Amino acid sequence: MSPIQILRPSAHVAEVWLDRPELRNAFNSEVIAALDAAFRELGADAQLRAIVIGGRGKAFCAGGDLNWMRAMADYTWAQNKADASALAAMLWTLYSCPVPVVGRVHGDCYAGGLGLAACCDVLVAAEGLHFCLSEAKLGLLPATIGPYVVRALGEQAARRYFLTAERFSAARAHALGFVHELVAPEALDARVAEIVAALVANGPAAVKASKKLVQDLAGREIDAALRDDTATRIADIRASAEGREGVSAFLDKREPSWKTP
Repeated sequence: MSPIQILRPSAHVAEVWLDRPELRNAFNSEVIAALDAAFRELGADAQLRAIVIGGRGKAFCAGGDLNWMRAMADYTWAQNKADASALAAMLWTLYSCPVPVVGRVHGDCYAGGLGLAACCDVLVAAEGLHFCLSEAKLGLLPATIGPYVVRALGEQAARRYFLTAERFSAARAHALGFVHELVAPEALDARVAEIVAALVANGPAAVKASKKLVQDLAGREIDAALRDDTATRIADIRASAEGREGVSAFLDKREPSWKTP
């Protein structure tokens, strides 16, 4: 039985569900491999315009599976490196997926689960849940998820929560900018649906290019090479079929072709 569930509510939308509710959707090697394969396949689907990732049961993701962690205690350094590299590869697959990813966080999100959330392009969380980078409590550190968490949470907040391993509320995560939308639990699905609808309504190629643009611009110096790169990107999309159609539709006061059945 697969540890994840993939649904296709429409041609343009996919849902990926962590489906180990009895274990609070905790990671093990099978979950990591399944997520990596799922996002590779979905990312290559030209029809897709949005992917939602969520969790079944009470928690979004509680981090590492205890049995998996017990097994790792007997691993050699080489086995630990291979295991961590598989997690690193999965996180990169999710982060670099060309299709926008919306995180639906309905319950507590710890350790590696917070890494998953950090890889999402839009994060919607329910009021009342908690986040925690709990690794230091176990004498470990959030290294593999670290690049994504620092980018999404911010360096200053990461300094605190990497070191203290304190729980912090969804409201605090929202105030820090990690969570984009904070809603009542009963409003979570409706808000996710609204964001998905907004993504689907936009130019598919433009959305993918915009996602890549943000990732490429973050932290870079605004030098001559970057200025030339951005000028090239806008010229490319203006001259594309989708760019021409979008501008023509706007000027003609009609819906663009990607919004018609």
